[in-house]
Amino acid sequence: MGLLQGKVAIITGATRGIGKGIAEVFAKEGAKIAFTYAGSVAKAKALESELSNITEIKGYQSDASDYDAAQKLVEDVLAEFGTIDILVNNAGITRDNLMLRMSTDDWDTIIKVNLDSVFNLTKAVIKPMMKAKSGSIINMTSVVGVKGNAGQANYAASKAGVIGFSKSIALELGSRNIRCNAVAPGFIETEMTAALDEKTVQGWRDGIPLKRGGQPEDVANACVFLASNMSSYITGQVLNVDGGMLT
Repeated sequence: MGLLQGKVAIITGATRGIGKGIAEVFAKEGAKIAFTYAGSVAKAKALESELSNITEIKGYQSDASDYDAAQKLVEDVLAEFGTIDILVNNAGITRDNLMLRMSTDDWDTIIKVNLDSVFNLTKAVIKPMMKAKSGSIINMTSVVGVKGNAGQANYAASKAGVIGFSKSIALELGSRNIRCNAVAPGFIETEMTAALDEKTVQGWRDGIPLKRGGQPEDVANACVFLASNMSSYITGQVLNVDGGMLT
């Protein structure tokens, strides 16, 4: 029996990269999955067909950075699955630039997509979770949110915001048996990094104590732990999944 057997999870941005890895590992551990996607209907259908033979899964084209859309998503998931045990706020984007060149749109878009979405969906799920007297909220931050990075002031601010938000929710909802933690991935090798120059990528790997980039599954395994009863006494924490990068 899987660690998440019978639990219902919402995972945002699950058609590629880390989000897809989380959906795949959650399915193997027995979770029923409601996932969101922004653009690619074909990728969403592919994920549904890939995992539907091992679990109940449904994709929703929904923008979590839109408050009303987030509320409707949770209503639709409750109607379909009956409950929500786990929320993984994974969807996020980058729009890198040096501060001198960063536009207000670069700033606003990143905060909206990376931080507003976390507020919107957390706000939407806490009522059903309070009713159930149980829940695990996992928010995706980044090592950049922990230590900052030149050329990523907008992204770093959004991801640092996720950490402060997660700790506050943990303090606020702990008495209701709702846990909230953050996961901070380091250099994770996905289709986005595959497009980069191999020499650059190897340079990054060499600077990591474990001498390799992470895989989406590495992040997913951390999320399984935080979503399951194995972490029932853990809340308000940031778990770095970075091969020792920040050590």
